Amino acid sequence: QVQLQESGPGLVKPSQTLSLTCTVSGGSITTKYYAWSWIRQPPGKGLEWLGYIVYSGSTGYSPSLKSRTSISRDTSKNQFSLQLSSVSPEDTAVYFCARRIYGLSQPSYDYWGQGTQVTVSG
Repeated sequence: QVQLQESGPGLVKPSQTLSLTCTVSGGSITTKYYAWSWIRQPPGKGLEWLGYIVYSGSTGYSPSLKSRTSISRDTSKNQFSLQLSSVSPEDTAVYFCARRIYGLSQPSYDYWGQGTQVTVSG
């Protein structure tokens, strides 16, 4: 059973960088063919995909957030991380990490973290 757990600050000041880490257990982040993803849900809105890091280490980002987003990984710890720079109150959301089956025409996620609330305020 794969488990994902988000961690990081719950409060970030405007203009700073939001940093979150997802710790994965029960499976390796280098296993084919999965993409380890970050997704968020602002209050009262739907889910928004931010980006992913593939089992091979390559990355993909949402075009609308690409200039502010960076996803990296630490294979020794079986973790992957999100950095979102220059945040504003509009970045307030519940942030999820999830495992996506890579290569399908439609996104398909089979495991999710419980989500972590991040509020941008200062």
